[in-house]
Amino acid sequence: MKHIILSIVTLLLTVTAFGQTDSKVMNDFIASYQKLENQYGEFYNKKDYNQTEKLLQEILNLSQNLKLDSAEIEENQQSIKMINANTYYNLACTYSLLNKKNEALVAYEQSIQYGFDDYRHVLSDNDLDNIRKDKKFVALTETIKQFDKLTILQNANGYQKETNDSLPKFTYQSAKNDNLKQVRNFFNLDSIAGSGDEISKILNILKWAHNNIRHDGSNWALAEFDAIDLYNYYKATGKGINCRQLAQTLNEMYLSMGIPSRYVTCMPKDPKDTDCHVINSVWSSQLQKWIWIDPSFYAYIKDENGNLLGIAEVRERLINNKPLVLNEDANWNNQTPQTKEGYLESYMAKNLYWIQCVDYSRFNAESRYRNIENKYIALLPLGFEIDLPQGIISPKYVTHDPDYFWQKPDINKQ
Repeated sequence: MKHIILSIVTLLLTVTAFGQTDSKVMNDFIASYQKLENQYGEFYNKKDYNQTEKLLQEILNLSQNLKLDSAEIEENQQSIKMINANTYYNLACTYSLLNKKNEALVAYEQSIQYGFDDYRHVLSDNDLDNIRKDKKFVALTETIKQFDKLTILQNANGYQKETNDSLPKFTYQSAKNDNLKQVRNFFNLDSIAGSGDEISKILNILKWAHNNIRHDGSNWALAEFDAIDLYNYYKATGKGINCRQLAQTLNEMYLSMGIPSRYVTCMPKDPKDTDCHVINSVWSSQLQKWIWIDPSFYAYIKDENGNLLGIAEVRERLINNKPLVLNEDANWNNQTPQTKEGYLESYMAKNLYWIQCVDYSRFNAESRYRNIENKYIALLPLGFEIDLPQGIISPKYVTHDPDYFWQKPDINKQ
């Protein structure tokens, strides 16, 4: 239940530029809301549900009595709507825990009316166990299944084999490149990688990057987009870098060690959803396959037999409900543990509808200050047409052929 409240705080901070707007009324509201939310969290952790009920009612009164002019309403209505949706959901949980079943069902229905649609969270939320078998609860939950991120992915059309003679080959900058040599020496990557086999080196470098460069999804670092500058930016400012910059940093580390790697933008179906995620796809010569590497969450994925998996395999297994195993120590900034349900079945299921990356993986591939013309290639399910969210780079080429997109790198041409 706490997770839902924290999500809406993140939303508010994102849309209001660190919690401040041009509206004094909204600023006062946000300050009051956050105070009540913090109190709510304290009493929830103490299992004092009578007090959480009172605090949630105060949040609703605060929201519903908010006096905004027409311009303020237009700017903030989505955030306010989500506050109501999530607060009613948390109220439903509180009533359920208090065994007030009728009140819980009413609050749950109101949360859905305001737009609550986190189907997978509902399935795993033990706070709702007292009403889970109620026919009305079952019916209400069924209405939001259509919004489930995994269900949306599972309803995507498949891929097909295509002729791709007109499309560029994916290539990888040689570790002999002077800039990549500097990356290798600057980070002392030979020492970080260790003397084990290739897989242990890949995972050791992942762990170092995750532990030594903070992730902040809301921050575009004011630096050149190469590993050394991004690392120095973090060390100088203490500000984290976003998932794209973190994946680009790790990408150059792997390339500098002679390991083919790409940073891959993983995209949702909904063009109004501006949240995507960027991870690494790393070629293992030892395994002769691509493997999933995510520095933002220190995440890699295995099957039920302990075999490391790549992006294509994880996506296929999500669609077909096959077993997936997330490493037990996956986490965000060494603060928030990740679960298979939250990370894979919700967050990444949403962001694996379509993917894209550059054709040439290299040092400083997306320079902030230099004009670099990249060829972006997108892999789309059949029948899907891209409607790009603001700020997302448009692909130059489109394919529906995963064999082309995940072609084996030509090591001899590095």
